[in-house]
Amino acid sequence: MTQPVEASTGWMVLHLFCKAGAKLDTEAVISAAKELAAADHQVVPVSMLGHKADACFLVVGPDMWRLRQFQTALRTAGLDVVDSYVSLTEISEYAEGLTDGMKRPRLYPSVPPEGYPAFCFYPMSKKRGEQNNWFALPFEERKDLMHEHGVSGRRYAGRVWQLVTSSTGLDDFEWAVSLFAKHPDDLKAAVYEMRYDRASTLYGEFGSFYTGMVADFETVLADLR
Repeated sequence: MTQPVEASTGWMVLHLFCKAGAKLDTEAVISAAKELAAADHQVVPVSMLGHKADACFLVVGPDMWRLRQFQTALRTAGLDVVDSYVSLTEISEYAEGLTDGMKRPRLYPSVPPEGYPAFCFYPMSKKRGEQNNWFALPFEERKDLMHEHGVSGRRYAGRVWQLVTSSTGLDDFEWAVSLFAKHPDDLKAAVYEMRYDRASTLYGEFGSFYTGMVADFETVLADLR
């Protein structure tokens, strides 16, 4: 085994979007997931809607090598990785005053949340345009804008559960957003309303959206055969 490559704080997060090949070995996929879980990593299988992917595997855990080995195992089992995203759990610089008990679920989350089967994922960044440059704003102004954004999000407590991770220096955008909801229209409503916050209206840039349903491995893989 290679020596683990781990963050000094927080966990790695890997989204693997896959399409089924002609010779999919579902037992091999399940076996790889069980092996990863035995090494204290989490895997969330999602059945995807639309043409972009058939399934998503959201992997959360400490060791980059373990994530790489799971990615290889999926390919060996007959899944083609058609898109992916790499990020890292973090505590936002705007989240001052959090207790250790509040920080830990952000750095070391437990996924998936029970009772939230509707899922969407998207990456996002803050603009560096000539008119609106997020990174040219003073810290206190950025903090106020993010507070406003957070107030909007908290209105969906109990309906939407979020995992926001950092990808600056790791992937094409600056953050990765994974949303879990009780109903798909909760996803639509939350994203729609929060785009009216100034932090998004003036400074938000969004990548592609992926939508699906969280289920157990047997259910997700049965749809791929």
